[in-house]
Amino acid sequence: MKAFTNLYWALDGTTSTTDKVAALREYFAVAAPHDAACALEVLSGGRQLRSVSTGQLRAWASEVTGFPEWLVEECYAHVGDLAETLALVLPEADAPTAPSEAPGLAETMQQTIHDLRGADDDRKREVVTAVWRRLAPRERIVWHKLLTGGLRVGVSRTLVARALAELAGIDQAEMAHRLMGDPPADGEAFSRLLAAEAAVDNRRPYPFLLASPLDRPAPEHVAEDLGDVTAWQAEWKWDGMRAQIVRRGDDAAVWSRGEELINEAFPDIVAAAATLPPGTVLDGEILAVRDGRLLGFTTVSKRAGRKRVTKHVLADMPCVFVAYDLLEADGVDLRSRPLIDRRQRLEAMVPTGFDEVLDGRVMIEAGRLMRSPIVAGTSWPDLAAARQESRARGVEGLMLKRRSSGYASGRTRGDWWKWKVEPLEIDAVLLYAQAGHGRRAGLHSDYTLGVWDGDRLVTIAKAYSGLTDAEIVEIDRIVRATTLEKHGPVRICTPTVVMQLAFEGVSRSTRHKSGVAVRFPRIVRWRRDKHPSEAGTLADLTRMIPSEG
Repeated sequence: MKAFTNLYWALDGTTSTTDKVAALREYFAVAAPHDAACALEVLSGGRQLRSVSTGQLRAWASEVTGFPEWLVEECYAHVGDLAETLALVLPEADAPTAPSEAPGLAETMQQTIHDLRGADDDRKREVVTAVWRRLAPRERIVWHKLLTGGLRVGVSRTLVARALAELAGIDQAEMAHRLMGDPPADGEAFSRLLAAEAAVDNRRPYPFLLASPLDRPAPEHVAEDLGDVTAWQAEWKWDGMRAQIVRRGDDAAVWSRGEELINEAFPDIVAAAATLPPGTVLDGEILAVRDGRLLGFTTVSKRAGRKRVTKHVLADMPCVFVAYDLLEADGVDLRSRPLIDRRQRLEAMVPTGFDEVLDGRVMIEAGRLMRSPIVAGTSWPDLAAARQESRARGVEGLMLKRRSSGYASGRTRGDWWKWKVEPLEIDAVLLYAQAGHGRRAGLHSDYTLGVWDGDRLVTIAKAYSGLTDAEIVEIDRIVRATTLEKHGPVRICTPTVVMQLAFEGVSRSTRHKSGVAVRFPRIVRWRRDKHPSEAGTLADLTRMIPSEG
């Protein structure tokens, strides 16, 4: 645990990529294999278990310190990070463990996190307070984050792959492929990961190539950046779920971009994938479509969250896989070949274009494999005009892909661009504010915004970005001066502040009191010129829902 704590603070204390890779490499070089496997799961963004609630930790800290709970809450609001707050208010360790006797990361997590999940509250309190007595403050902070399932550290999966590749003496792309899917389950699996000729799970996908945003609405500016339009392939940017189909041997697997195996949620796609030739890997999008109309990401995500899909669900949310790249054929990795070659082979393997579904030439069948069509355009103004049709088509804009490019790992800037349409916008009123974290600790910088539904305001979104530091300080003063109620770190405010909110789309939602959900909300600017009575309405939002516009 001490070694992982040192790694955490080394990563947290630098913005240098070189220093982060060095810290990772040094840790994995000396860590016990079972500790390394555990660390890799945490660093790779794996699902973290939560064995005690934050409320329990605050209550137990109040008992141990003798501080009233309200004082612990005020300290939390001021510091902005619960793990750090508890480490600061708790007394010094009275029985610190010697480094040679300290348990490793895997043992610590097993005994104080995994084993506690089914324990009663008295047992949890006994274990937590015992750990407090033996950990130094900097170790407590890291342990608290692990305990509550909230540990985040500033490294990407790409940096982890780079460090492990250097340690193993293999190519980074090869290590990235080995890391796809589930992380090593134990020390033996981690040791095999570093082996010179490690066997890769036959079902593992390739690392996804990610696009960079192209913020150039005018075609002449796009031309300045990207040059001759004939060097680029344009496709629609679909509003679905990115996925890979892997068909090797007798099995077919469907993987999300989040590296989750989603076969159970999409058995129809799996069945269609089984018809592909063995040794095939397709990159593409899972789309929900009914009666020739795209249903959007929300519908696909409802399918993705299910472990059991009934006939009713299949009929109500029919999905297809729309392929836009061929990464492997006949067992041969094609990623180093130019896109134009991979496209030709894709067209031969998946002959039916998805445009034939949307224009009615092909009737939809759940689970079909289709091919993403190329958007025609002989000039940048042509493609800009097509892009303006995106929202009416139910897509998010255009994808621009360099025809000569290979298929790299991660976000390789310059080969794939997403040229999205301008976001939707509405003016919304600040209703609740919550204290931020990190450098914004003590400032109310997390906002809940609402719009008018008749004569009352209903919440529609939470937003955390878009204002300057000076504006956040100014709004914090307004929040404190207009607070009506306090609930821990959250303040209910008198409606006085209006903000221009941007988002990518709107959909119906039974999970939100307003009945709608907005996608990727962010603040554009503080509308000082507007009174709350001039803010938007729920009716304005519902008119933006594609089927109701």
